[in-house]
Amino acid sequence: MRLTANEVFPKGNRRFKSSRLRVTEFRIAIVGAGPAGYFAAQALQNAQTEDLKFAVDMIEKLPTPWGLVRSGVAPDHPKIKTVSKVFEKIATTEGFQLFCNVELDKDISLQELQEMYDAVVIATGSSRGKKLGIPGENLPGSISAAEFVPWYNAHPDYTGVEVNLDCEEAVVIGAGNVAMDVARMLALEPKELDPTDTAQHALEKFHHSKVRKVHVCGRRGPEHAAFTSPELRELPKLEHTDVHIDQHEILAAKARTEAQGEVPKDVKSNLEAMLAIAEADKKNHDRSMYFHFLATPLEIKGNGRVEEVVFGINQVEGNKVVATGEQFSIKCGLVVSAIGYEALEIKGLEYESGRVKNTDGRITGTNMYVVGWAKRGPSGVIGTNKSDSTDVMQLLIQDLGSPKPPTELQAKLATKGVVRISQGDWERINAAEVAAGEPHSKPRIKFVKREEMLGIK
Repeated sequence: MRLTANEVFPKGNRRFKSSRLRVTEFRIAIVGAGPAGYFAAQALQNAQTEDLKFAVDMIEKLPTPWGLVRSGVAPDHPKIKTVSKVFEKIATTEGFQLFCNVELDKDISLQELQEMYDAVVIATGSSRGKKLGIPGENLPGSISAAEFVPWYNAHPDYTGVEVNLDCEEAVVIGAGNVAMDVARMLALEPKELDPTDTAQHALEKFHHSKVRKVHVCGRRGPEHAAFTSPELRELPKLEHTDVHIDQHEILAAKARTEAQGEVPKDVKSNLEAMLAIAEADKKNHDRSMYFHFLATPLEIKGNGRVEEVVFGINQVEGNKVVATGEQFSIKCGLVVSAIGYEALEIKGLEYESGRVKNTDGRITGTNMYVVGWAKRGPSGVIGTNKSDSTDVMQLLIQDLGSPKPPTELQAKLATKGVVRISQGDWERINAAEVAAGEPHSKPRIKFVKREEMLGIK
């Protein structure tokens, strides 16, 4: 029996029943409990009718769900994390089961999942930072945002990351929102982080940080930056940090874009936000953030540790960014690269350009699908995953045949001695974190050790 999207997806806002369908339940495994995975589950739940049901098992290697909402969103942006309420509603819908602390390849194989489920959805994201590919990148004091961000967000696998804050200047390489988050976390007065859920080990280190100048460096011009304007518009509001952007650079970028015709809305908004930063009064704060555009990192220098970054100066010619041959350098003790992410390889999947090889979310020749960053690369915001996952789930439903005989994942894991954290277990961990934060006026104090979380189970 092959289903069409028109038979199972709502028309407008109405669910409808097709007399052609028998009551049928399909079992879907979703690997990865981040935004893309939850939105995929939601799309399947929304597609249910009286005749068609989906049992969804969500598998996550960490003891906690929510992915980047928990370990990637900057702690000083708590509003973004409220999407977790949507995730909890999805998780408490009938037919949904959570399997945290279950690692693919270690506890269960992809092949086993393919045999057990009618379809398998890969929603594992992109967690490995792209390399700069320049001399000195591996010097102590040079790290990736893929290490730094989970370090300050209490990810249990990154508590031991060495972050050198015993220096006056730091360099962040990249021109997207991750680079912005990293720079802001380094440049903030640490007292501003006290009421947040910043990891306790990171908060303590921030309070002893000697960093006072943070440089954000992007290879292309201001008009090409991947920042979003809401992020930029927040910067002049920082209470203890001055933000510097060269006004002439922004005016030159505006002139270049206007000369090419109609300026895209997002580019126009970004440039306006940057110009507002450039023109804002500076208050001579002890802490400052500087933006440098058209700067390509060429080399990281240092005698046993990071001491300086050498940049090549670029210029825009037509639609291209080209090197001028000129250089400048910044003395610093910390370099954080935030130039993008790649997906970690999973045995049994093919990869290209840092993401799972797929056609519109289908993994050809299999009953597997891929959503989110693992599908398209690290682009868009959290909400982008909703439409992306919905589109892929529509394809999944179109491809379904006859349901497989049901088998229980919990029973298979039990024979292997795997300690699963269920939705109920997670709710107890969540409640314990929230309770720990209340006396300190924090939203929560996160556990950072797996054994602590398993003890709450």
